[in-house]
Amino acid sequence: MSATQLLFWFLSALALLGAIMVLISKNPVHSVLWLITVFFAISGHYILMNAQFLAIVNLIVYAGAIMVLFLFVIMLMNLDKTTDPQKNWWMKLAGVISGGCLLMEMATLVRQAAEMKGKTVMMKTGDIGLIGHLGKFLFNDYVVPFEISSVLFLSAMVGAVVIGKKN
Repeated sequence: MSATQLLFWFLSALALLGAIMVLISKNPVHSVLWLITVFFAISGHYILMNAQFLAIVNLIVYAGAIMVLFLFVIMLMNLDKTTDPQKNWWMKLAGVISGGCLLMEMATLVRQAAEMKGKTVMMKTGDIGLIGHLGKFLFNDYVVPFEISSVLFLSAMVGAVVIGKKN
């Protein structure tokens, strides 16, 4: 077994372990920390597929910003046993229906995976996911929409500062 395959299996096991721990952790803060572990493992998979841009964006946006937001929401909610909602029969029914939909989706994916047998992902080859090629493409072919969106974001930031400023 090559080092790339060994790293793939390690990252897959880490992602599955982290996902299971997210579900079975009693403490919501621990669940968020396990979810960060899952995001790091997924970023490792992106790097193995030579998609560095997706790996960096995944780390910055999801493992960074979204998880900090989740932690703030969990801390502000001040969860304890007295605020635990009572589960009604309709909530259990909704859970069973959601679980059934997930099971049907997983069965469909397993059937589709049989069709993909023999096809492999190109690893360490190609230049589709490289940041340099994305930058050249973005700044050569789409420079006008990029600049328009940057002016839009700048005006939104100025508007937020003006609205938030005290008189």
